[in-house]
Amino acid sequence: MNPVLPFVQRPVPAAAGIGLRAPHIERVLAERPPVAWFEVHSENYFGAGGAMHAALERIRADYPLSLHGVGLSLGSADALDQAHLATLRRLVDRYEPALVSDHICWGAFGGAHMNELLPLPFTEEALALMVSRVSQVQEALGREFLVENVSSYLGFRDADMPESAFVAELVRRSGCGLLLDVNNIYVNSINHGFDPHDYLRAMPHASVREMHLAGFIRKGHLPVPLLIDSHSRPVADEVWALYGEALELCGAQPTLIEWDQDIPELEVLLAEAGRAEERLHACRTAIA
Repeated sequence: MNPVLPFVQRPVPAAAGIGLRAPHIERVLAERPPVAWFEVHSENYFGAGGAMHAALERIRADYPLSLHGVGLSLGSADALDQAHLATLRRLVDRYEPALVSDHICWGAFGGAHMNELLPLPFTEEALALMVSRVSQVQEALGREFLVENVSSYLGFRDADMPESAFVAELVRRSGCGLLLDVNNIYVNSINHGFDPHDYLRAMPHASVREMHLAGFIRKGHLPVPLLIDSHSRPVADEVWALYGEALELCGAQPTLIEWDQDIPELEVLLAEAGRAEERLHACRTAIA
C-alpha cells in the first residue's frame, strides 16, 4: 500500500513550464533542469504504483505540478464516468497539484473511448451540459477546475453562438478557471475563418489560470487552409505574436510548452520555455 505523501500544494508561478514526458524523466531526475514547473497527463498516472509514480514523487518534491487530463469526456451524452473522476480525485489528493484541468470536448460514447478530443456543437443545450459536468467535477475535487479550449477541424451548422462565446459563458456560469490554449485559438481561426484577436478579447481574462503554447502542421495541396494541432513543432511566429497579446489582456500566467509527438531533446523544450519566459518577464516588468 502506498504511503500518504507529505506534499503541500505549491502554486505554479507565472512562469514557463514544460510537459514531463517519458524520454526526459531520467535527465530531469539527474540534472534538475532550471524549469519553473512541470505538467503531466493525469491518466498516465492512474495506476497505483510503479516506476512512473516513483519518479514523479521525486520530481514533485522539487517542482510545482499541474495535472492535465484528456479522458473525462465532459461533453459526452454519456453520464460522467464516476470511476474516472474518483481516480482523478485520488491522484489530486496524492500529489496536491496547483492546477487541475481537462478539455472542452467529448471523446466517449456508449462506454467506448475514441482517444480523441472531439469538438462540441456550440448550442445552449451543449453549454448547459458542460456547465453541469464542470460543476460536478469541481464539487468532487473540492477545488477550482480548469477547462481548455480545443483545436477542431469541423463545425456544426446549428450552432447558437461562436466558440469564443461558448467558452466564456461556460467559465462564467460554472465558476471554473480557464486554461487558455493560444495555439488552438490560432489553429481554429485559420480552420474556421474567424479573427483570433476578437476571440482573445472575448475571453474572461480574470479567469485565466494557465496558458498553453504548441506547434502545428500546415497541410498543403488542399482547396482551403488547414492547420493540424500536432504538438510536434516549435511554436509558430504567429502564435508567439498572439501570445504577446494574450499576456497584455490577461497578465502574466503560468505558460506551458506542449510537445507530445516527435519529442525532441530536453534542450529544445527548455529553449522554447526560455522564449516564453522572455515574454513573461517583459509582461511582469511592465506591470510592476
